[in-house]
Amino acid sequence: MATTTFNDEVIRTNGELPAVGEPLPSFVLTGTDLADVTNESFAGRTIVFNIFPSVDTGVCAMSVRQFNKMASELPNTVVICASMDLPFALGRFCGAEGIENVISASAFRSDFGHKFGVTMIDGGLQGLFARCIVVADAAGNVIYTDITSAVGDEPNYEAAVLAVIS
Repeated sequence: MATTTFNDEVIRTNGELPAVGEPLPSFVLTGTDLADVTNESFAGRTIVFNIFPSVDTGVCAMSVRQFNKMASELPNTVVICASMDLPFALGRFCGAEGIENVISASAFRSDFGHKFGVTMIDGGLQGLFARCIVVADAAGNVIYTDITSAVGDEPNYEAAVLAVIS
């Protein structure tokens, strides 16, 4: 199990992040239009996952805004912002914020958290996702992963971008 912290409490996840060098786990998320968002949707493209607890928190919202700014400059790359938020909440947030360069997707009816090992199993945020980044190359292999040391920390944007452009 991976760990992070929340309010100085060690929080475990349900597993480990996908291993670097391994194929990206297959996934099905639900887009803000209620359509499936899957591996096949982005075949041949690099995928950056911005995984977080809820867009209704300041740090999560900031990560979506930051990746939205960066996404248009990443060649042959899609950024998927994934959480347990309902598609309607993600759509409202993105509409209000003018978020157009990332795909916001909900795992409310999928096993994404289980497959990616990101579901928190302890503490007050139990059942939500830990803050993580997973990057897969255009061939579908994991090239970078990171879980923040604390749920309230912003992800390492620069490291994610370096994984894409390296």
